[in-house]
Amino acid sequence: MRMHLSEYATLITDAMLRNETVVLGCTCSIRYSGRAESQLGRGDRIILIKSDKAILVHQPTGNAPINYMKPETSHSVVVEGNHLLLKSKNLALKEFLDVTIERIHFYNSHKLEDSQTIIVAGTEEDMSNMLYEHPDMIEDGFKPVSREEQTAYGFIDVFGTDKHGTLTIVECKRYCADLSAVTQLRRYIEKMMVSKGVSKIRGILAAPKITENAEQMLKDWGYEFKSIRPPKYLEAFDKKQAKLDFF
Repeated sequence: MRMHLSEYATLITDAMLRNETVVLGCTCSIRYSGRAESQLGRGDRIILIKSDKAILVHQPTGNAPINYMKPETSHSVVVEGNHLLLKSKNLALKEFLDVTIERIHFYNSHKLEDSQTIIVAGTEEDMSNMLYEHPDMIEDGFKPVSREEQTAYGFIDVFGTDKHGTLTIVECKRYCADLSAVTQLRRYIEKMMVSKGVSKIRGILAAPKITENAEQMLKDWGYEFKSIRPPKYLEAFDKKQAKLDFF
């Protein structure tokens, strides 16, 4: 037996008062005012209201919400005719979201607890630490001098000398290196040439891969590319190295 919209209004209101997380699938239309003005016509959506009162609206496909509002948003639910109206507002941020719900396909709420902090591995800092500890990954004879060397434009990932004693800057990128990575490397080199009083510094861009135009720019400026992947400290199994106990 299908519940009446007024019953859902009571359930949602009570769940929010208990700081529960609310999830509902519904047919609705949406109006938003705040960071911009937007209107979304009738369609099926998934609405998530978290215990900190953040709200996210998802369409059936994609990973990003089509609408969202930050924590400390207030919500109210009322029945207007044949519709359920969910009104959300954040006065501090001057944001307003009105969801007109025609039909609810599913509903659930529960008190959720999570005190853990995510551990991120494979960052650019992890890459620079790896290269500092294993300089032969750059080339034989490379000797790191410092990590996170500061310049006016930011921090150099790895600063060292090659086997000929030439000062060398290594810029790390955890994903595909693009034009901005090359120009960043150039800014570091030009700044360090002035501060060190030298006329030559090698530039090396370390990344898993590089775009075609970035590689050409790198060559035009006389710099080099090294294909290096960031460390995956949390990876439990390398699919390229099958073990007998997996058969």
